[in-house]
Amino acid sequence: MTELIEKRILIIEDDKHIAEGIQLNLSLQGYDVEIAVDGVAGLNKWKELGPDLVILDIMLPGIDGFSILQSIRLEDERLPILILSAKGDPDDRIKGLAFGVDDYLAKPFNLEELLLRIERLLKRGGWNRENGAPVTPSFKTYHFGDNHIDFETHTAHCRMGTISLTGQESKLLKLFIANRGKPLSRDKLLQIGWGYSRKTTTRTVDNFIVRFRKYFEPDPRKPVFFKSLRSIGYLFDHDH
Repeated sequence: MTELIEKRILIIEDDKHIAEGIQLNLSLQGYDVEIAVDGVAGLNKWKELGPDLVILDIMLPGIDGFSILQSIRLEDERLPILILSAKGDPDDRIKGLAFGVDDYLAKPFNLEELLLRIERLLKRGGWNRENGAPVTPSFKTYHFGDNHIDFETHTAHCRMGTISLTGQESKLLKLFIANRGKPLSRDKLLQIGWGYSRKTTTRTVDNFIVRFRKYFEPDPRKPVFFKSLRSIGYLFDHDH
């Protein structure tokens, strides 16, 4: 049981009865289990605990499960994540897989099946908080226009020369690149990029866009890469 005791699992689920039932059964198996009952608390606990596996509901207060999934994947490509949701629609399964989920189990579920899936994911999981193995990002460098971004060194070569990027700038750039050609609302950018709830009102995103245009646009007043979409948000795109 020694190996199991070392494993920490985070359950992000707003139904307390389901969450506590799973927590009890996993604890009996020797796992260290924590619960978060909304999206904001879930992201905060993930950052705080560094769990070995996350069980994630889709329909959550504050920040939805898909936004949490994308936020985690911007920083950690290898943490095992299992979606547990009443939404068994094939489109939701496809969306989950596209965003990087490892497994998907619809409610109502068989407890024995859930335990087996968790055991399998933990055996296969690439990251462990004990050994501190580095996460391999889906891309290490990226080119667009005359710009070159190195996500390993957090630097960019652009019209301003070589600049250092903050961690949040790198994260937001990855989010735009992962969604190249797709409109992203301010709310969605705040949820995925910062872990803010849907109710948050802030100019944070707009300030970062001003900064990106200053760095990467040939003419910041006439953006060709980071475009504003009226009443929607922003869109990042470029020619091959």
